[in-house]
Amino acid sequence: MNDPTPTPPTAADGVPPVETLRPVAYLELKAAALLLFTLALIVGSGLYLLYARGAFEPTQTLVLTADDSEGVVVGMDMTFSGFPIGRVRRIELADSGNARILVDVPRKDAHWLRVSSVFTLVRGLVGGTNIRAYSGILTDDPLPDGAVRPVLRGDATAEIPQLMATARELLTNLNALTAPDAALGNSLTNVKALTDRLNGPGGALGVLMGNETDAKKIIATLERTNALLARLDGMAARADRQVLGSDGSKDALVPEVRAAVAQLNGLLADTRASVRKVDAVLVEAQAVGANAREATNDLGALRAEVESNLRKVESLVNEINRKWPFARDTELKLP
Repeated sequence: MNDPTPTPPTAADGVPPVETLRPVAYLELKAAALLLFTLALIVGSGLYLLYARGAFEPTQTLVLTADDSEGVVVGMDMTFSGFPIGRVRRIELADSGNARILVDVPRKDAHWLRVSSVFTLVRGLVGGTNIRAYSGILTDDPLPDGAVRPVLRGDATAEIPQLMATARELLTNLNALTAPDAALGNSLTNVKALTDRLNGPGGALGVLMGNETDAKKIIATLERTNALLARLDGMAARADRQVLGSDGSKDALVPEVRAAVAQLNGLLADTRASVRKVDAVLVEAQAVGANAREATNDLGALRAEVESNLRKVESLVNEINRKWPFARDTELKLP
């Protein structure tokens, strides 16, 4: 059996000697150490990634129920005020046919969720689906672990068919408005004709009156009115000169009116004096009446006294007749 190890050439063969590779010491040990280091690096990186994603952080579970979980994937975040405070761990189908979305919420962020919090599942026109939490009253009790809450769905794409139908109806109405025989076209034609008439000889007056003949009549009436107003102005000026008089004139009416007013003032003064005299007479008449009233009162008292005396005389006569009945005629004759 031949030795497979080649013999190095010697200088005697006429070929220069070549150095051979020396074997590395502990090669297998070093390779195993390198493999172990690589494996430890991979495991450490994985653990760090798990730690960075909160795999070792204590969490509590929140269950969101929705009638449709389309767009929701495992690992998506649940945000509060734009910050992620939870992550979807699992999506499952409940016995009632609703979707159950299990969300892991870290304990350090669980204080943002309250029993009155509201959860929404929003699908936008651009971008993916978002799960958002809203807590209006932060003083309520904290949300317990394992709480089940319904999620409100807001799908912007659901309004696209209604929006398309509205746009189609709008385009139909726009085509009807811009048609050649549409009312808008006729209105624009009438407006153009009205503009041409306004720019014409008659102008706005011709448009208001309807024809040029009536417009000319109106213009003639306005001119006659202006002439009449000018004549009235002249007559007013002449009346002012007649009433007030010009400088140095003696035929003005104002001095005559002043004289008449002076005469009226004199008559009024005389009338006032006459009235004062009548007042004095009335005062005397009132005094006479008062005296007559007092005399009447005195006459009444005198008559009462006479009647009293007559009754006393009558009783005396009757007493005399009773005691001394010499005469039968008891009639008393008064003077």
